[in-house]
Amino acid sequence: MSSENIMKDMAEAGTKMVTAYENLVQAGPVEVGTTPKKLVYKVDKVKLYRYERETPATVTTPVIISYALVNRFEMLDIQPDRSLVRNLLNLGLDLYVIDWGYPTRADRYVTLDDYVNWYIGGCVDFVRRNQDVEAVSLMGICQGGTLATIYSALHPEKVKNLITLVTPIDFSTNDGLLFRWAKDMNIDRLVDAHGGAVPGEFLNNGFAMLKPMMRINKYMGLTDTMQDADKLMNFLRMEKWINDSPDQAGECFRQFLKDLYQENKLVKGTLEVGGKTVSLKNITMPLLNIYATEDHLVPPAASIPFNDHVGTKDNELYKFPGGHIGVFVGSRSQKELAPTIAKWLGARD
Repeated sequence: MSSENIMKDMAEAGTKMVTAYENLVQAGPVEVGTTPKKLVYKVDKVKLYRYERETPATVTTPVIISYALVNRFEMLDIQPDRSLVRNLLNLGLDLYVIDWGYPTRADRYVTLDDYVNWYIGGCVDFVRRNQDVEAVSLMGICQGGTLATIYSALHPEKVKNLITLVTPIDFSTNDGLLFRWAKDMNIDRLVDAHGGAVPGEFLNNGFAMLKPMMRINKYMGLTDTMQDADKLMNFLRMEKWINDSPDQAGECFRQFLKDLYQENKLVKGTLEVGGKTVSLKNITMPLLNIYATEDHLVPPAASIPFNDHVGTKDNELYKFPGGHIGVFVGSRSQKELAPTIAKWLGARD
């Protein structure tokens, strides 16, 4: 390369850096989860929000969203133009979301039973009382879908419809590093070493190791991303969400990994929660099970078998092309996912 070309490249790089700096300075506050909502119920650190609507819902059965414990529910409302929440509201749903809060070491003895029967159960019973309905629809995301499934199996009379998105149910698969690692992990040592609260940062680093080049490529192209103010803001929103990872209550984390990842008790029908055995045959309400074809966190093999174990004949398996996060923020998601969910619920309202 000639010295003239080197100087030209250096000048262009300098110009890019100046533009990137200016866009960063002018970026303003980075906000996620901006769809208006109201706190309607609280127990311990767990909160239930109801999203505000300008018009009455056309799908009358209220829907409660149960997100994963390891990340925050704002992924579903990451930016105004790519928001599953806004799309579902626009399509007529009456929508609630559970905010699990931020566990500390004081919550080290909070169990799977507490999350399922006390927290989800409390939210479900509040909505049933508040809106005078016998049953609600549950929509579970990832690990939150596993929790919603367990609740639905224990309390089928309170759940009118169950929707699971990228939800692990059959943990016997070895597809994906996460499922392989979890099977060989010394869970007791991990939980006890952290004083009963597993740090969110520890889990985040583990997730990043599943696809290390993804993080490298992301930051390699950061200068180009920062040339566009809108792309920069979207990048910052995603980074804010990724790094906002709550710690995990030790006993719940211990049981979830031991009983599910390592022993696959949910599919085997031997999982006990709150002194009761969880049987997937008790899933007698309509089921919509949505999985992502390129999901590296919850591989399709962990989600697809769910429909074969339930007691309802009204069960649908829906394949969505994309990855674990793309299901919610991808451009195709905005056009396809919310209408599919709303139409399915509307037909059963």
